[in-house]
Amino acid sequence: MKVLAIGGAGHVGSEVVKELLKRKAQVDVFVRKEDAKIPDGARAVTGDLLDPASVEKALHGVDKLYLLNAVTPDELTQGLIAYDLAKKAKLKHVVYHSVFRVDHFKDVPHFASKFALESALHDFNLPFTVIRPNYFNQNDLGLKDPLMKAGIYPMPLGPVGVSSVDVRDIAEASAIALTTEGHSGKTYNLNGPDVLSGTAVAAIWSKALGKEIRYAGHDMDSFEKQMREKAPAWSAFDIRMMFQGYIERGFGAEDGDIETLTELLGHSPRKYADFAYETARTWKSMKEQFASEATSKTAA
Repeated sequence: MKVLAIGGAGHVGSEVVKELLKRKAQVDVFVRKEDAKIPDGARAVTGDLLDPASVEKALHGVDKLYLLNAVTPDELTQGLIAYDLAKKAKLKHVVYHSVFRVDHFKDVPHFASKFALESALHDFNLPFTVIRPNYFNQNDLGLKDPLMKAGIYPMPLGPVGVSSVDVRDIAEASAIALTTEGHSGKTYNLNGPDVLSGTAVAAIWSKALGKEIRYAGHDMDSFEKQMREKAPAWSAFDIRMMFQGYIERGFGAEDGDIETLTELLGHSPRKYADFAYETARTWKSMKEQFASEATSKTAA
């Protein structure tokens, strides 16, 4: 079985590719640049999602498609081009990476794009599975400096909370849907076992790091302003609207979600606390190693 992984070079998609390779699938990873880093054992195919000819070429000889297109202003156009060409090629199955509660967040630009593509999936005959992940645990890997140096958890998760999911569980679920039977036409909500508010996550990091971590709160105007310093204005606004939705509507698992995911994976979903402790150990080890190397250079 041969799978084309669109988005297979990213943080989440690369984990999906690794899981597919473990299951003995052949995997082509659709990339824009030939030197893109992809998992060992996969093959890179170059193209552009806004160039239908290159997408069609990449789909030649492929049995199934994993579709995770990036959050961009033209995300829907990119996704529909890939999906329309998958229909034309009469693929056996598409697994589409959407987002949890996409139908409740139609005011968030990238959620709206994903919901529109989900609607297209339901209207045609190509077999599909939709996975809807929650906020990723691994989103917080980039918070090393705020957590370790400033003692702040800066993500505005709000007081209601999110059922944050581990990327490794997303990868397993996606690979299972692509390589085993019984998933056609199904939508899987991918959630972690705990509903985590901003203060709850700060408390977890306090224990993991052995120091007080304070939740920075959810002043959304300030958050968007900070995001604009490192992301395009449209992206900062999009992300702001997503987090604002978390605060206003919550992003906790729905009834039956954890049981369904446990059955799909064959094990319980990973906990955010376990991710935090694992990450804290890595960060502390790196800090100790750096200090040791600095001491050795000074002594020399």
